[in-house]
Amino acid sequence: MKKYIVAVSGGVDSVVLLDMLVKQSDAELIVAHFDHGIREDSREDAELVKNLAEKYNLKFETKREELGPNASEEKARDRRYAFLNYLSKKYNAQIVTAHHSDDIIETIAINLHRKTGWRGLSVMDSETLRPLLDKTKEEILDYAKINKLEWREDSTNDSDKYLRNKMRKKMSNISLDNQRQILALRSAQVEIKNLIDREVKSILAHEDNIDSRYFITHIDEPSALELIRKLTEGKLTRPQARRMIHSIKTSKHGKKYEAGAGVDIDFSSRKFTVRMLK
Repeated sequence: MKKYIVAVSGGVDSVVLLDMLVKQSDAELIVAHFDHGIREDSREDAELVKNLAEKYNLKFETKREELGPNASEEKARDRRYAFLNYLSKKYNAQIVTAHHSDDIIETIAINLHRKTGWRGLSVMDSETLRPLLDKTKEEILDYAKINKLEWREDSTNDSDKYLRNKMRKKMSNISLDNQRQILALRSAQVEIKNLIDREVKSILAHEDNIDSRYFITHIDEPSALELIRKLTEGKLTRPQARRMIHSIKTSKHGKKYEAGAGVDIDFSSRKFTVRMLK
């Protein structure tokens, strides 16, 4: 039987996700709630999710961390996924989250604002399951009301302190046609990303290409960036990866280079060795 770790915050999106999965799936569901400790009333969210798990007769896992009111969106997300990944390994189960189509559009807007590379447009394409990606926020709210579900509103959703909230307000008036166009472009970008990933994997399958300074030096920069991204497990920013490529081209035999994010490189005259520090 398949097992799923269902991330439930207590908000309407994840409450609807859990209800749908219970009604439509015969898999084993484990309800997971991560309490960031950002809001004073966050313990009430945990209590609501615990009660939902009991209502559906499901296993419940929770963890609380005191990140505090000044925690960044990135830190809160990283700690949440660290918890979910831990549970995924514990139960040998796949993670399921309640991201929906509005989240895709907001995330793309955030990535464009941050001037990320082209991968910033192929968002939410990973091993994590997201069954609600074809649903709008409005459709999710309608489902919750029709099925008389209870949820809690996160007060921080109204705060301009967080970039996502600012983007959500800016994107609130976008037309339905524009939303559909953005979602279609995202789908096309995901296909392109997967093609590129397969090509990179194929290139690196040839051992002579994995650590050859000559090979990296004589290919175009976009291709080199993709290979470096794969070799460094995506830990480097694009500027860091570009500097690493320059180092591969120019460093002398015996030199060491700290690329950042726990990535170090050792050089011989013809080869480079990537070391991932923990």
